[in-house]
Amino acid sequence: MSGGYENEPIRGLPGHLPAGERLVWQGSPDWKRLALSAFHVRGIGLYFVALAIWAMVSGSGVTGIGTTLAAGGICIGLLYLFSWMVARSTVYTLTNKRIVMRMGVALPKCINIPLTIVANASVKQNPDGSADIPIELRGPDRMGYLMLWPHARPWKVSSAEPMLRSVPEGAMVAGLLARTLLEAVPEGRRTPLAALPETGGSAAGVAIA
Repeated sequence: MSGGYENEPIRGLPGHLPAGERLVWQGSPDWKRLALSAFHVRGIGLYFVALAIWAMVSGSGVTGIGTTLAAGGICIGLLYLFSWMVARSTVYTLTNKRIVMRMGVALPKCINIPLTIVANASVKQNPDGSADIPIELRGPDRMGYLMLWPHARPWKVSSAEPMLRSVPEGAMVAGLLARTLLEAVPEGRRTPLAALPETGGSAAGVAIA
């Protein structure tokens, strides 16, 4: 579903909540963390610094070195701006029935994920307290990676997993999600701490249905 944000009856939702559904949590990505994790501004900055050093070693003049650094600065600035725009246009919503991801800078859309089709949710905590929470789905239907990006688990292209990305107060949000999943799917179970294999870091399995 899609539509302009100004037409939202409730922020981040395409319509009013049905009877029996209640809002548990809403949040948006931290745009600075999003720039680091999704748009890799640190790595890109190092790349341009390496180019400038190479230009200096190879005998390029001050103008060439300055142009390289200026191009790098512009590139990083644009990525930070885009990260801010993505964070500003994104709202993650958790209710007792579903997860709703409202996103899209130019073309807004909402993705509804019923809690009953969530197979697993993991948590990767970042040093600043934010967290990435990928959501593994069960069933034959799959979402496209490009449709989800940057709200998708990295490197899971063929079986894309939606991800609540760079969420502030990540431990609190993970706890809410775990409790809500267990209420929605009582036969689910909690899993012990475990690092996400492709990223490392502090992580935990939240719940498995």
